[in-house]
Amino acid sequence: MQLQEILYSQGFGTRRVCMGLIQQGHVKVGPMGVVCTDPYAEWEATALRFEVMGESWEYQAHAYLMLHKPAGYECSQKPSSWPSIYTLLPAPLRQRPQGAASGVQAVGRLDQDTTGLLLLSDDGRFIHRLSSPRHHVPKVYQVTCRHEVSSEQVQRLLEGVVLDDDPKPVRAAACAADGSHGVRLTLTEGKYHQVKRMLAAVGNRVEALHRSQIGTIPLPGDLKPGEWRWLTPEQVSALTTKA
Repeated sequence: MQLQEILYSQGFGTRRVCMGLIQQGHVKVGPMGVVCTDPYAEWEATALRFEVMGESWEYQAHAYLMLHKPAGYECSQKPSSWPSIYTLLPAPLRQRPQGAASGVQAVGRLDQDTTGLLLLSDDGRFIHRLSSPRHHVPKVYQVTCRHEVSSEQVQRLLEGVVLDDDPKPVRAAACAADGSHGVRLTLTEGKYHQVKRMLAAVGNRVEALHRSQIGTIPLPGDLKPGEWRWLTPEQVSALTTKA
């Protein structure tokens, strides 16, 4: 694969920009960090490490990553009131070409005041697999409630509550009290403001909401708010393999 195409595919700019970076000696390739000034030089892309203007990168055919979303960020490319989560990512991830769009996309959304695990990718099949309610991918939430949580409220969440725009009851896949004012809630679908509306339906109110797990992947304890990291191949496989 030509070096120019490798840089372009990884989001380092247009083909013209990538050619300029290479010709100006800003690109080092391989474990020895050899400067390559030929944009048409052929390299084996798989697992290729390279450096662009001091930024180290490894070739990835598709981007799969997790982000610890902090409060005060919107999951939108064009936020209305708060900063975008995409500003937390390096430029190449925001510029990766993918059809008519560009950059990685969030797999579902979290409200601006909700924190926790968010997955992003430029792989449309991966995004659809995790977003579609047909696949029932479980998502675990830690909920802090305004009022004390009763056993009756937990039971109603498990049995199903009716939301104002959907006559079909919405049920928690799992639910357990977590302290006097907390709930650990597992859902397999993602309706608008679903957790908040479910708690309101049983007579309580969400004060804080944190997503701690998607499928079999928990939010790592050492991943701080605002930080991101690549998913491992094993994690991608676990998320996309049917049980």
